[in-house]
Amino acid sequence: MSLSMGELIRQFGSGATRSPDDGRDDPEGYLSPLVINRFNQYMTKHRIQTDGSVRASDNWQKGMPLSSYMKGMWRHMLHLWQRHRGWPVTDLKAALNKEEDLCAIIFNAQGYLHEVLKEKYAQASLAKEVASMSRLHPQTGEAPRTVIPPERYR
Repeated sequence: MSLSMGELIRQFGSGATRSPDDGRDDPEGYLSPLVINRFNQYMTKHRIQTDGSVRASDNWQKGMPLSSYMKGMWRHMLHLWQRHRGWPVTDLKAALNKEEDLCAIIFNAQGYLHEVLKEKYAQASLAKEVASMSRLHPQTGEAPRTVIPPERYR
């Protein structure tokens, strides 16, 4: 691949071209496939509910209170911390080991962030809708017409 400073196009040995990667998100570099795979295994294991039924993999995206995520995150963080310090975990409902604790922390952090972002995007969408509505005529609901005074035609 050749790319000199200031070039706007990357050219590969095959002749394929692309724009530069500078400043672009890089999930392949930011995320660990080992962690993602282990988290998938954790989530698959926890799809089975206490009554034996299997919940949908995206069931959590229906929404849970932030307090539920926070309480779960703190419980798992405490268990991980105890294990990290070499202390026994006495909570009978605790995860089995550090890996499970970490996956549970990731789940709760991701769920919490998901809810925060949903609210952020809902607020942005509402603000956009209100802004567009405020430009509508109060009686007709029509968008205002731009009227150019005749003296401006010249």
